[in-house]
Amino acid sequence: PLSPKLPGEPTGILAKGPNQAEMITSSGAVYTTENAGRNWKAQVKETIDATLNRVSASGVSGASYFTGSIVNEQRDSQGSYIAVSSRGNFFLTWEPGQDFWIPHNRGTSRRIQNMGFVRGEIKNGLWMTLNGGKLLVSVAKDGEAIDLQSEEFPFEEANIKTGGYGITDVAWRDDDEVWAVGGSNTMYVSKDNGKNFQFDKSANDIPGNLYNVKFFPDYGNAGWALGSSGLLLQYVGEKA
Repeated sequence: PLSPKLPGEPTGILAKGPNQAEMITSSGAVYTTENAGRNWKAQVKETIDATLNRVSASGVSGASYFTGSIVNEQRDSQGSYIAVSSRGNFFLTWEPGQDFWIPHNRGTSRRIQNMGFVRGEIKNGLWMTLNGGKLLVSVAKDGEAIDLQSEEFPFEEANIKTGGYGITDVAWRDDDEVWAVGGSNTMYVSKDNGKNFQFDKSANDIPGNLYNVKFFPDYGNAGWALGSSGLLLQYVGEKA
């Protein structure tokens, strides 16, 4: 059983093998179990609040407005996490073995809407969507992994014309093809690793919003987009 003193609410649980699982909470606590959940071991030694109090003098913008919770937690296959402060002021990263989350400046005056990994791995880079339909991408250069110790990342703004509609999710299909989805069922595709996007009319005649897009390399790179009112779109590739 989980202790009533658990920091935050559980927001995700991942099965890692027989009797093994990993859990993350809305306060950034990460726990693992190796006996089917009877006992859980904390992986993060310092709370985010304590970390921010310790490093706020170094200039993490928006740290003083932290409300104690994070949103949009994403995990890569190696166990690294990225999360956004609930107000969208800044973001944080954590890798297995670290004692605390590392806060990072967002580098823009716009609030963060969502974030994720380039090609599903934190070592490949990060993407960030902002209020007003902006998309920023920070890709690892020359095979070198992203420096997660840095307060700021070298984000570059993608050329994407959304008309102000927010972008809710981004996914890499391969090294070059990238898909972005957003409000009013808008879809965009890039064929140059996220530098330039073109509008895609696949969901033009379907009312609602698209919330998630994902490709599954282990299953033939099948792609799906999930939207409001139970909408589910399947990637079928370009028509001949």
